[in-house]
Amino acid sequence: FEKLCSISLSHINVYACLVCGKYFQGRGLKSHAYIHSVQLSHHVFLNLHTLKFYCLPDNYEIIDSSLEDITYVLKPTFTAQHIAHLDKQAKLSRAYDGTTYLPGIVGLNNIKANDYANAVLQALSNVPPLRNYFLEEENYRRIQRPPGDIMFLLVQRFGELMRKLWNPRNFKAHVSPHEMLRSGLSSSAAVAGDGVEFLSWFLNALHAALGGTKRKKKSEWG
Repeated sequence: FEKLCSISLSHINVYACLVCGKYFQGRGLKSHAYIHSVQLSHHVFLNLHTLKFYCLPDNYEIIDSSLEDITYVLKPTFTAQHIAHLDKQAKLSRAYDGTTYLPGIVGLNNIKANDYANAVLQALSNVPPLRNYFLEEENYRRIQRPPGDIMFLLVQRFGELMRKLWNPRNFKAHVSPHEMLRSGLSSSAAVAGDGVEFLSWFLNALHAALGGTKRKKKSEWG
């Protein structure tokens, strides 16, 4: 889900309660997360930006290697060697809920009739050059963009979704495209509902956000 507080609707300093899964802002005295921990006796929270765990209301960091599976699901990472062998293996993975799935062939939640966009995203996630580029965040993490450029968020969200689709350690055999679609569809409302037009808009938006131009200048990924 989108990383915003379920009470204040703020994106700033958001924590996930690992007991009920709800998101709350802050962890200081009188913050929404603090109050939640006191009222419901839910004590373990994850900062969705730093990926650090805290115990509330005592407010101390939790260092426990058993929690690494949670942070990996939120931010999967891939080595160049792993990426190079993606097309040579057909090994099924087992999600933490017990279901089996093939990384890269993972369902996307349907949110407000976005099946046309899901079909496009699924297809793009299986185009090796595009997939390989976005699986390595280092390829585009340091690209300089003009201040206030909101389109680069589309690049980041697509990269996050790509890594989750190919994650061999998912909690479930499907992922949510919610944040990806919010960053894209808000800027492409005019083409919403048409898969072909969405594909054209989406590729052009990625191309421009990564430094390409209308004069066919190559962007970072070609």
